[in-house]
Amino acid sequence: MANEEVSNKQVIFRDYVKGLPKETDMHVTTSSIKLKVPEGSKAVLVKNLYLSCDPYMRGRMNQPINASYIGSFQPGSPINGYGVSKVLDSGHPNFKKGDLIWGLTGWEEYSLITATESLFKIHHTDVPLSYYTGILGMPGMTAYAGLYELCSPKKGEYVFVSAASGAVGQLVGQFAKLLGCYVVGSAGSKDKVDLLKNKFGFDEAFNYKEEPNLDAALKRYFPEGIDIYFENVGGKMLDAVLANLRVHGRIAVCGMISQYNLEHPEGVHNLSTLILKQARMEGFLAPSFYHKYPNYLELVLPCIKEGKITYVEDIAEGLESSPAALVGLFTGRNVGKQVVVVARE
Repeated sequence: MANEEVSNKQVIFRDYVKGLPKETDMHVTTSSIKLKVPEGSKAVLVKNLYLSCDPYMRGRMNQPINASYIGSFQPGSPINGYGVSKVLDSGHPNFKKGDLIWGLTGWEEYSLITATESLFKIHHTDVPLSYYTGILGMPGMTAYAGLYELCSPKKGEYVFVSAASGAVGQLVGQFAKLLGCYVVGSAGSKDKVDLLKNKFGFDEAFNYKEEPNLDAALKRYFPEGIDIYFENVGGKMLDAVLANLRVHGRIAVCGMISQYNLEHPEGVHNLSTLILKQARMEGFLAPSFYHKYPNYLELVLPCIKEGKITYVEDIAEGLESSPAALVGLFTGRNVGKQVVVVARE
């Protein structure tokens, strides 16, 4: 086994993307890999189990000059992102064979991870392992940081969440409900709206595609205005929210998925509301809050086990399905957190 070389299926990034990404911007190929960490290296060699498809990955498909905060994918190299993996060999003192981990890994069957500082050891295995791509991973920390750390919700406040049925939005709404807030979500289909109201316990939800006037829609659901907006989409929705903010309103800017595939992003017209309403709008990145991950687990694990939080995943089977799964995020094809199953151990 020590020097065994095995075939390694990989998802390769073809070239930088303009506009909406397509499945053909990636292709699946097979290479080979030794299941052994090179002598003297502090890397870990892992078998990938679950891969996470996330909207921020669109920015990584851009030329480096327009890239995401995390750096562009390399044309001709495997895509990488968050995933759940099993350690097969380790040169790092913090990880040993058999450990389960989550963090940044390659879109391939096996990966040699040298950037081990991005890895978290999984200690709680009495929940689905795929949850570490979502509620117990980066999206969960995103919901926690944006809502709790940036917005400090109080009981009775009015909370609006856009892209509310996605990996992050479904959690933000449920956390806000647990804190005693009034919560409304927007999504892009009747099925997703039903999910928000019937499964996630949102007070109200609406299909933004059926609302010709978003300002009027928000006034209908928030006659008293909005205290907290968890921003996932940008563009016209952000403009409408700005016009409906309450005094001391807070906007946590998590993402702007409506803008990612535009060559010329839309402008925002109602920013002066931030002055008039003494409101605050702040962008953030989940990794800046990873030091609070133990606090987050203390909060969320009991909620999962007691059934106070529901988490919906959209599972795609097999590495070959990952290009379609990733591209589907940008047309709203997924329902819930998009996960790709590479192997179930």
